[in-house]
Amino acid sequence: MMQSPLIQQLIDAFTVLPGVGPKSAQRMVYALLERNRSGGVKLAQALTEAMEKVGHCEQCRTFSEASLCEICASPKRENGQLCIVESPADVLAIEQSGSYQGRYFVLMGHLSPIDGIGPEALGLDLLEERLKQQVAEGEVSELILATNPTVEGEVTAHYILQMAKRLGIEVTQLAQGIPMGGELEYIDSGTLSQAFAGRKSLS
Repeated sequence: MMQSPLIQQLIDAFTVLPGVGPKSAQRMVYALLERNRSGGVKLAQALTEAMEKVGHCEQCRTFSEASLCEICASPKRENGQLCIVESPADVLAIEQSGSYQGRYFVLMGHLSPIDGIGPEALGLDLLEERLKQQVAEGEVSELILATNPTVEGEVTAHYILQMAKRLGIEVTQLAQGIPMGGELEYIDSGTLSQAFAGRKSLS
């Protein structure tokens, strides 16, 4: 039996999500069409609005509807500490742990030459300019590397470490306790708190 073109289009659209294959997408589409059309309309409206209005913070690059996210706009955060993470989900995980009150820089990924992801794609040129400015103003006291403990995350951390050393910035890295191959957004708050408390110097 051939699928309706509109239904097939919707199934194909769902498969852009990570971990969602054709069968899972088909179940989602049928569930919406059979039992929850109003929910499907809400989903479409929310998705359209988010795609149109959510951009990136001009300072830390996390997701934001305003030019500055709440963290970058807050005068209560510690300006001397800058934590480098791979994704907005990592920022959320760290914030939920309640163990850090500094600023962030979100890479939106990690170095991966095989995939064509180089330093500029991660905004590392912007990070260097930001660090130079903060050094000139005497604002940066510690750069915290919180990239994921994967091969790509470690390569990215090493690149940033070399950059920071050239600028004379103290660099620390989250302590062990975060499993190798794990990702910050899936780690519990207690483990993250311990990792922050036991971070070590790399310089």
